[in-house]
Amino acid sequence: MEDLFPRTMVGGVSVPRMLAGCNWISGWSHRSPAQDKMIQAVHSTPDSVADIFEVFMNQGVDACLGLFNVDTDLIDAVKMAEDRTGKKMIIFDTPVLNVDDNPIARMEAEEAIKKCAERGATFCLPIHSCVEQLVNKNKKTIERLPDYLKMIRDHGMIPGLSAHMPEIVHYSDENEYDVETYIQIYNCMGFLMQVEIESVAKTIHNAKKPVIAIKPCAAGRVTPYVGLNFVYNTIRDIDMVAIGCFKPFEAAEDLEYARAALERRMPEIASRGSPVVTPAIEGKINHHD
Repeated sequence: MEDLFPRTMVGGVSVPRMLAGCNWISGWSHRSPAQDKMIQAVHSTPDSVADIFEVFMNQGVDACLGLFNVDTDLIDAVKMAEDRTGKKMIIFDTPVLNVDDNPIARMEAEEAIKKCAERGATFCLPIHSCVEQLVNKNKKTIERLPDYLKMIRDHGMIPGLSAHMPEIVHYSDENEYDVETYIQIYNCMGFLMQVEIESVAKTIHNAKKPVIAIKPCAAGRVTPYVGLNFVYNTIRDIDMVAIGCFKPFEAAEDLEYARAALERRMPEIASRGSPVVTPAIEGKINHHD
């Protein structure tokens, strides 16, 4: 029997509680220009990305989150991984939309949404930088959002929102917009989060729809053991975590760290390398007769 990763339901679709994130594939390290260039040099073709997706898919994580209209290699990598594994990838696409309030901009936005559907996306979540332009904190609304959500539905996809700003979750729920899931930055360092960790935790727990927690390791500022244990043990059973990886062996490690966090056990991971491996590094106790 296939070893499936724990799953949840989003908009009537079964999805894994972990998603393959794409920042460390597309070249957005959130660390330095040198590391961005390192990522781009290693992942200059879809082949290396497909290697990472293949690891995820073979362990039941058949979903990925990325900017498919910016990194155009991603969809080819998905197709390659699907061919290798015989499995179908669930795509969470986060398109950049022109949200200016004029007819030409709306046509451009709909065309971008249409292309998401043509790429095979199941979920379409307009990127946070676009959604935030529509937020009216005085009225507690997201202006004209229903227009874009309808476009997403009309093209056969399930709408969600990239909501780095916690108010987006609050206003969407309060106004009962047609949204089935949210993206929210959440990690133990508060990295890139717009309010305190405790406030974001409450936002996630009070959300009416499942939430995808992103940047669980604060873009490499904490280890996967620390980051994934914190996030998985402070979100709900319906929520998900997206994590980026640079190499296939990192994906395999992250999957084991995630499973261990969900099962509340120690991960079966070797101790880190060291010139002198002491019992303290290995977490062992020497017993003397």
